[in-house]
Amino acid sequence: MAANHQWILRRRPVGEIGPGDLEYVTRETAPLGEGEVLVRTVYLSLDPTNRIWMSDQDQYLPPVQVGDVMRGGGIGVVEESRSDRFPVGAVVNTGLGGWQSYVVAHEAALTPVPLIPGVPLTAYMSVLGATGLTAWFGMIDICKPQAGETVVVSAAAGAVGSIAGQLAKARGARVIGIAGGADKCRWLTEELGFDGAIDYKSQDVGAELDRLCPGGIDCNFENVGGKIMNAVVSRMNNFGRVALCGMISTYNLDTPAPGLDDFAGILMRRLTIKGFIIIDYLPRAGEAFADLGPMLLSGQLKWKAHVVDGLENAADAVKLLFTGAHDGKLMVRVSAEP
Repeated sequence: MAANHQWILRRRPVGEIGPGDLEYVTRETAPLGEGEVLVRTVYLSLDPTNRIWMSDQDQYLPPVQVGDVMRGGGIGVVEESRSDRFPVGAVVNTGLGGWQSYVVAHEAALTPVPLIPGVPLTAYMSVLGATGLTAWFGMIDICKPQAGETVVVSAAAGAVGSIAGQLAKARGARVIGIAGGADKCRWLTEELGFDGAIDYKSQDVGAELDRLCPGGIDCNFENVGGKIMNAVVSRMNNFGRVALCGMISTYNLDTPAPGLDDFAGILMRRLTIKGFIIIDYLPRAGEAFADLGPMLLSGQLKWKAHVVDGLENAADAVKLLFTGAHDGKLMVRVSAEP
């Protein structure tokens, strides 16, 4: 048995995550049963949906129960095994193994990580993980950008948005990104090849959309919600498509999230708005990886990882998602890479 450090949900946050909502504890791991393995967590994914899981609002998975280990995705290495499928030393995805330094899981709950020479392990938490899948299915399966169309991506410098925008560019679309800060906007245009970028912190988003999208907007990859979503959707062309990936601006609200101001516009302009959760697309993951892998290996697809060291820092690090103070895919390095 190993000493297992864990973050426990002690109470449901009211507004922003605060002191006492999560508690850092140490417990021993349970003995392995037949077919089970002990996985040492190497990287823990931090995602906006963590805040949703802490609440008891209506959501796509059952809320994390008070007193339980905080839910979260991760990658780790097998330290002990009673499984024929996963020997000691195997690198695996633990699914939603949680905010803990060790995961005891049955082999059926694990997925092997298909390591590619020259590709860092952090990529499997980002562009070759759920982040890349989310960007691909939202942009390619829902938005379906066509050459010459105008695509707007909110939270465009984030882990998902930056990949989604590059996928649209690869298909010949004009891509405008909305991000927070001049440095992030420069990265979008100078490094990722976006056709324009709007700094929502210092610019009038509506006025900039009018300037950069004079012919209207055909596709919206939406990560933010609120006023930014309203500004984009109100400028969409007939038969426009919206992939509703997230509404991070509303996750700390104690009241129901506000919707679109002009709901009738959906009818008048015959818009398609589809909310989606990546777990619904996991059976089709091969379609996305067949596209993402070659783009990554050829250098056509760029991505960033923001790594915070130490599981003990996870509760503070997750707050970076809501301030925009992170840069790329946010994750915690829980232990050394194998």
